[in-house]
Amino acid sequence: MKLHVVTYNIHKGFSQFNRRMMIHELRDHLRSLDADIIFLQEVQGQHRRHAARFDDWPDEPQYEFLAHEVWSDYAYGRNAVYDNGHHGNAILSRYPIVRAENQDISTHNLEQRGMLHCEIEVPGSDLPLHCVCLHLSLHERGRRHQVGALIERMQRKVPARSPLVVAGDFNDWRNFAGRRLADALGLREALADHWGRPARSFPSAFPLLRLDRIYFRGFQVEHTQTHRGAAWARLSDHAALSAHLHLE
Repeated sequence: MKLHVVTYNIHKGFSQFNRRMMIHELRDHLRSLDADIIFLQEVQGQHRRHAARFDDWPDEPQYEFLAHEVWSDYAYGRNAVYDNGHHGNAILSRYPIVRAENQDISTHNLEQRGMLHCEIEVPGSDLPLHCVCLHLSLHERGRRHQVGALIERMQRKVPARSPLVVAGDFNDWRNFAGRRLADALGLREALADHWGRPARSFPSAFPLLRLDRIYFRGFQVEHTQTHRGAAWARLSDHAALSAHLHLE
């Protein structure tokens, strides 16, 4: 079984510095990747002020709008709630999502974070694929706590034989999370170079920081790509990452 996965922080559907609403162009670009499973961060579930301001603001939540007619199943984890609406993480899948749960991993009230955990039935595997989408804290102390919560949940909920993909915006430019996840869960990072450094993904116009990740277990990597260039840089402040995997 082969699997094409993508992770992307979509910046709530706006370009860098919030200059333009880009959700329609973003949907076109995601469809062009033809991925099986997409891990999205900063997905707008609702925003009443934006809906009133923009004539072409989607009527449905962004995850439903992006999934429409391509990814038959989706799950959304609402994390940050405010007067005009809410946003969080989402997983879009071509294959059935049989179970989904969003765990609150916030470390303080000013920065709401969640861990969206899905079980997906994929062809070619007698075990469900476990997928986790997350967006970690801007502060290192918070990230340490959140990586610990991820490890604890995976050890408790995911059998050692089950294939696993953990992807998202880790805000972990020094790669402390990668070493912990390798030691505790046997995870590898799909886009890591020969020195174990993940791909540069932020800011999208000229990536310098290694913030976004695709970790996996139970697969081999066939091909990876960081989606850069002027067209992609207009869509979000992060670059999209993709990995073609095949089941071991």
